[in-house]
Amino acid sequence: MKTICIVGISGKLGQYMAQQALDAGYKVHGVCRAQSVEKLAHFTDQISIFPGKTDDPDVIRQAVAGCDAVLCVLAPWGVQDYASGTARAVLQHAKPNARLIFSCGWHISRDGQDVYSWKLRALLAIATPLARWFRFADIKDQVRACDLIFASGTDWTVVRGCDLEEGPMQGLPIWAEHVGDAKIAHNKMRRIDFARFMLHAVTNPNLIQKAPAISAPRPQLPPKNEI
Repeated sequence: MKTICIVGISGKLGQYMAQQALDAGYKVHGVCRAQSVEKLAHFTDQISIFPGKTDDPDVIRQAVAGCDAVLCVLAPWGVQDYASGTARAVLQHAKPNARLIFSCGWHISRDGQDVYSWKLRALLAIATPLARWFRFADIKDQVRACDLIFASGTDWTVVRGCDLEEGPMQGLPIWAEHVGDAKIAHNKMRRIDFARFMLHAVTNPNLIQKAPAISAPRPQLPPKNEI
């Protein structure tokens, strides 16, 4: 792996991924809206920026050309199928053997075997119609985007993140096949570690065509006789 494209590079997660990819020695391409390019000023001369909407096939085609991996933030902004349009463009234009890593929330389910808390189910029931009513976001379009990815024959990974917070690294997140697994029940993670897992997935063949639900590693408690 030598060249990585980060789709949605100007956001917090995208910028964390960019810095970590540079630190790891990758050449970095990035896609973001033209009005967000200034957020990347601290990366001047370190990355190649392709300004435009992430669901624009022409922009994506240019950005992913020659890239060994594509790290894509699936943002369901607006009500114009932005997330599914982005996924479709990446799937269509990435080179056949590229590793494709997508980020989304825990609400995505590949096989229907995930178990959600009543709080998350209630939040989605309220937020989904309201976000669409105000034309802010279409959460269901992120579901449609992931359905496109799951049905593709590419080397994809869909990384499903829990509640995010800022702060220093805590370690590589742990993952489970399904939401509801007790080992990820603490449902908290640093955004910088989410970015770390996205980059980790690029070179981990065990994550190909997987949809890992991730969370921060549980802190190691001292032995009882030391408490």
